Amino acid sequence: MLRTLLSGNFTMQEILADILAVLLVVFLILPFHEWAHAFTASCLGDKSIKSRGRLSLNPLSHIDPIGALMLLLLGFGWAKPVPVDPRNFKHPKLGMAITAVMGPVANIVAALVGMIAFNAIKYNVPEWLYSSSGLSVQPSIIWYFLSFYVSVNISLAVFNLIPIPPLDGSKVLFLFLPNNAVNFFYRYQQFFFIGLFVLLWAGALNGVLTFCTGWLYNGLDWLANLPFKPFVG
Repeated sequence: MLRTLLSGNFTMQEILADILAVLLVVFLILPFHEWAHAFTASCLGDKSIKSRGRLSLNPLSHIDPIGALMLLLLGFGWAKPVPVDPRNFKHPKLGMAITAVMGPVANIVAALVGMIAFNAIKYNVPEWLYSSSGLSVQPSIIWYFLSFYVSVNISLAVFNLIPIPPLDGSKVLFLFLPNNAVNFFYRYQQFFFIGLFVLLWAGALNGVLTFCTGWLYNGLDWLANLPFKPFVG
């Protein structure tokens, strides 16, 4: 949203829709993302998750104020990570990889639901109810809301799958690394995270992230359109 404000090319309708979408992500999607981690870890054997209060969809159990602010301003952010003890897994590295990947999967599912909701409106609700002069000419607040909601979920999924500690993708990478390398990454993960933000700020990852988000969007868009094929002329 910060980039939109700085550009000066926006409407109050767009800003309102962006804020509403971010609030939904902060109070529903980020908790859902972290709950997916917690639920998976619990199913795989880490029963300490429940006693730590993280096996819950309550936003207050998961929200990180700084991460939420970053999401509002910059379009990406984070919640409080679920503390998982891999020693409780039968296969620690595999258990951590599965637990980690389920967070982005939750975002992908949420994005798909948003796309299906948009298509349900597009193909079943008279156009005048959600757009005064045509969807492609003057998008309504519903269009902005669902579009931003979907894009944030896809961005969060792709961002979290970057194989740099402490992001979820690093746990998948660790599955293929020796234990001494994994311990090295854990020991210095705060420096890797700082390096990640430097790369993001410098735009070094823009090409890869754009490609991955576009590929994921197109795949989900194809799936979301399947139930509505009979409505397409």
